[in-house]
Amino acid sequence: MLRLAPFGFVFLWASSFIAARVGLRFLSPLLFVTVRLVLASAILLFLALMLRRPWRGLAGRWGHCAVAGVLTNTAVLMTAHYAMVRTAAAPIALVQTLNPLLTALLAWPLLGERLRATQWLGLLLGAAGVVLVVGLAAARSPVELDGLMLTAGGVVALCTGTLYFGRFCRGVPIIEGTTVQLVAATVAGVAATAIFETPHAVWNGQAIGAIAWNAGAVSLGGMALYYLMLMHGTAARATANFYLVPGTAALMAWVLLGERLSALTLIGLVVSSLGCWLVSRRGAEAVPSRQSSQGPLPHPPPARGEGVGRR
Repeated sequence: MLRLAPFGFVFLWASSFIAARVGLRFLSPLLFVTVRLVLASAILLFLALMLRRPWRGLAGRWGHCAVAGVLTNTAVLMTAHYAMVRTAAAPIALVQTLNPLLTALLAWPLLGERLRATQWLGLLLGAAGVVLVVGLAAARSPVELDGLMLTAGGVVALCTGTLYFGRFCRGVPIIEGTTVQLVAATVAGVAATAIFETPHAVWNGQAIGAIAWNAGAVSLGGMALYYLMLMHGTAARATANFYLVPGTAALMAWVLLGERLSALTLIGLVVSSLGCWLVSRRGAEAVPSRQSSQGPLPHPPPARGEGVGRR
């Protein structure tokens, strides 16, 4: 499961951009995200209750899971979807790949995770691929620049939520922890939609299908895989998989939506993918520090074997 988790996460997260491009033709962006979160949290809560999952594993960490859920779901999704109405999906996906570099920069002092030289090179290559594509795209259009800057704010929230989860939520049961995170994200989404948007929707098969896919496959499956990787590996290695999302999303858009790929985009995607490989390849694992700035950190037991996304 851990070996396949990074590949499943990349596919699901990339597919969310394709579904969103379809769904946003018929729903306002904040409403789209809120309905997605409502469905995902309802499904997972029903599943947890049906399985009679014990909630004692969350003792003392309910609030921490809620904070992580709002940051890694509501904040990043709402900023990205609002920007996607004005900006193409591929540049937005590329901006989100800045998350690994920002996470790695802060994971050392906050989580005690030190990176090797090859991993730093990989992170810098990934960032270079992002800057190459996004910088030129932003220069062409002030509107596109505004959308990308808003997306960057969501990246900061995602990075903060990732580090917060790694510091306070490692070891929580995956179903119970994800349920609390999605319920908290849903409450925040409802509030944000009521405050910042006048919702509108045209309900048809495409709109329902887009929401159903992003709620079930991405918010449930994708984020569960993301938290799984965080619990069994370093934050830098888990977030490095974001470098593969834009390339996968671009290929999906080419096949499913007929969007063309420019030579510059392909170069940026290749550079970013190389960076992800350097961070995640066998033998290049991060070196966990024995103590962070706030004291000793618990680490999960070593896993058997190696693989992408593993410690």
